[in-house]
Amino acid sequence: MAEVSMCNSNGAAELSPEEERVLIRDIALAAGANSKEGDEFFLITQRWWQHWIEYVNLDQQNSTNEGSSVLNNHSDSVSSSKRPAGIDNSDLIYDSASHDDNISVEIHDSLLEGRDYVLLPQDVWNQLHSWYGGGPPLARKVISSGLSQTELAVEVYPLRLQLLVMPKGDRSTIRISKKETIGELHRRSFEIFNLNAEQVCIWDYYGHQKHALMNDMDKTLDDANIQMDQDILVEVLSNVNGTALSGHMCSVNNNGSAKKEATSILLEPSKSTLSIAGGFPASKGASRSCSSEISQELDNAYGISCVSTRGSYGGLTGLQNLGNTCFMNSAIQCLVHTPEFAKYFREDYHREINWQNPFGMVGELALAFGDLLRKLWAPGRAPIAPRPFKAKLARFAPQFSGYSQHDSQELLAFLLDGLHEDLNRVKQKPYIKSRDADGRPDEEVADEYWANHIARNNSIIVDVCQGQYKSTLVCPICNKVSVTFDPFMYLSLPLQSATTRSMTLTILTSDSTTSPFPCTVSVPKHGWCRDLIQAVSIACSLKTHEELKLAEVRNHQFHRFLDDPCLPLSSIKDDDRIAAYKISKSSKNSLLLRLIHRCRPQETGSNGLSSQWNAFGVPLIASIPYEDSITRGDIQREVQKILLPWFGGDNLIQDTDGDICADYVTDSPKTNGCPSKTLSLKFSLQMADKSNELIDLSAKEGKSIRVATSSAPAVVYVDWSRDLIEKCSAKYFENLPEVFRYGPVSKKARTEPLSLYTCLEAFLREEPLVPEDMWYCPQCKERRQASKKLDLWRLPEVLVIHLKRFSYSRSMKHKLETFVNFPIRDFDLTNYVGNKNSTQRQLYELYALTNHYGGMGSGHYTAHIKLLEENKWYNFDDSHISLINEDDVKSAAAYVLFYRRARSNDNVLTSNGALPIPIEPKSEPFQT
Repeated sequence: MAEVSMCNSNGAAELSPEEERVLIRDIALAAGANSKEGDEFFLITQRWWQHWIEYVNLDQQNSTNEGSSVLNNHSDSVSSSKRPAGIDNSDLIYDSASHDDNISVEIHDSLLEGRDYVLLPQDVWNQLHSWYGGGPPLARKVISSGLSQTELAVEVYPLRLQLLVMPKGDRSTIRISKKETIGELHRRSFEIFNLNAEQVCIWDYYGHQKHALMNDMDKTLDDANIQMDQDILVEVLSNVNGTALSGHMCSVNNNGSAKKEATSILLEPSKSTLSIAGGFPASKGASRSCSSEISQELDNAYGISCVSTRGSYGGLTGLQNLGNTCFMNSAIQCLVHTPEFAKYFREDYHREINWQNPFGMVGELALAFGDLLRKLWAPGRAPIAPRPFKAKLARFAPQFSGYSQHDSQELLAFLLDGLHEDLNRVKQKPYIKSRDADGRPDEEVADEYWANHIARNNSIIVDVCQGQYKSTLVCPICNKVSVTFDPFMYLSLPLQSATTRSMTLTILTSDSTTSPFPCTVSVPKHGWCRDLIQAVSIACSLKTHEELKLAEVRNHQFHRFLDDPCLPLSSIKDDDRIAAYKISKSSKNSLLLRLIHRCRPQETGSNGLSSQWNAFGVPLIASIPYEDSITRGDIQREVQKILLPWFGGDNLIQDTDGDICADYVTDSPKTNGCPSKTLSLKFSLQMADKSNELIDLSAKEGKSIRVATSSAPAVVYVDWSRDLIEKCSAKYFENLPEVFRYGPVSKKARTEPLSLYTCLEAFLREEPLVPEDMWYCPQCKERRQASKKLDLWRLPEVLVIHLKRFSYSRSMKHKLETFVNFPIRDFDLTNYVGNKNSTQRQLYELYALTNHYGGMGSGHYTAHIKLLEENKWYNFDDSHISLINEDDVKSAAAYVLFYRRARSNDNVLTSNGALPIPIEPKSEPFQT
């Protein structure tokens, strides 16, 4: 387009770039201050506008551009020193030759403000046009919008309606503001088709049926819920008495409007072909509705019925399965039907796109999602094939490329994080070093952490989905306590089949008062070893001067000692065998003995004994106090005392040689000075020294043994003779009972549901960190397996809960089919919030969830979604959408739950982006 004369409208000399900039700024400021409903704004291509901005700011390139748009990623590279040519809006419009004469210039359906165009007040447009010429002019009206109808917005996309005349069959497409009245639509209808007003009545028409007679002439199209690309039936009556030319009767009121329905056929709406705008391809035939032909076509092709929503509510549009993309479709539908996101992305969200964020997807993911959301919220549409969105997804997340089945929750996590970064209002993230609590009040520390987080992360995703929890770490060595407050996007809750666990241990004492006995206790399923010690201490009536030592026994020897109080109970398997030893509390002058029983097995085929010693029975623990030294006899007598109950004896008798005898019924003659019917309990004892050399404790019993200064226990082998083994009760040589023995699952246990509250409590329960994720203790200066406790502190508007049904390991993948009983209404989290200064009840209501059916890798995803306007639940199964009862929402397939804070009325969420120039009205959201 050729350049025009560079003179203003008064023929004055050409202005300098600086003078143009100042003049346009002043005109824009005046227009923004006086904007009102009915004013006109003009679209101008972003490419040309950006060129002009660079031209007029040529002398200020090192300073802030006044009134300029920073959204220049999609503009062509131009020379800032060259004055722009005439205004060229040709890339915003369709070819005018393809439109009827009665239709004004049509702009592409997928334009976005800030990316493709900017809005200029009429006075600004007039001034620029007087300087540069060109066009075509694309004028749009300012209308009132918002819930209170007090906000001003530019209606960039007026309603496009398909008019069908009955019975003649003529058709026409018109553009009309949604703020116009039904009376104006009536007037334009009979003018376009050259009819008499008395002969015309108009109907809201969809699904090859008349829906409602539009006879309230003062009602606006917006109030009548007329939507984009809606079919309007213009019925022509044969006379003023109301007889339709089609032969049906239709009475007419004083306004010339029909009152009684007449039957007619449905004319398919026009097939508007969308082209590529701003680098993003739009679907062809995007404005097609559910006509009878299309509905039949869908029935044949997909075996589904199109859900018609015209004249009622939007949001009932399915997504075609492109090949194992049900995981993606279910997650998208839940996000699309989150009210805050639906409102945000149907408005001018592009103002908040962060084009330069290195952590984001240069705005492309947000644009692709916003475009898909708008299409899904357009009423009366056929199912959409989300190919453009999937292409963007595969570009930025290659793990979701191809057509394999993936995890819906993993996709959801990526989408929320990616959309946040694309829409992050923070352009330059400051570096902020978090401080530890150091005894400060939790409220002060939490607010500080949240302020630091918002300083770097501020988006609609944070506004809606992010909460904050309190994380408390305790060092197991120095007891250092570290408190931090971290943000969360969703909660991943474990599916606990029970909150407690039954564990059976064998109690053994170090005196002769009690025989070994089994003890079964109930402990937290995901508790720690200290929970087990506490439960056993109560069960065995542990005295104040006693302590417990727990050990796992394998092959009649000590396999490991459970002496770490922070050891998770999950490390103890159900088939392990655990012994609990009651001993006197260890002191500085006491020696801990670990007693291992041995015997010589008989050799096969002979009466002789093998020369090899084999372990048998249950190993024992004893604690021997001493003053200056310990003799070998002291150890011998301690062992004899511990083993006395094994022989059923209730009296200890010391013979003349100092040996201990037990009352025992026997025919043996008196031996070693013990009376008849007694048995001498004298054992051959071997003790291992530091170098594992064995010391014979049976010889020279009066000789002292050097005791190590360390607290390391001494290992003593108790060698049994065949005679002693035969006299001992056989039950003590048996294996210890298993911690838990599986049996038939009771009917009650199989059917008892798991509460969502139980899952939440398991998530918040204190537990030790896994070894590969140990904490660096700032006080010990070492990495420690600290204990970690989570508490909810700040809850988001929308709470996303992931039920951890899938578990992965190197050897297997497993899915839990546990039924979780989750509340649909009144999900009360008040008692789970650590911030006790908050007096507000934390109540949530379920509005969406994804389901997973089947096994790993071969299952199918669907979504259950509640349309809040209708107060009805629907099942979204790819292309197919069906109404369901609320009772059918709960199932064992529930996977990701979406809760929304319960409220009496919704808050209006508004974006806080800045316009290229200070113009108050914003563009009206467009529903494709």
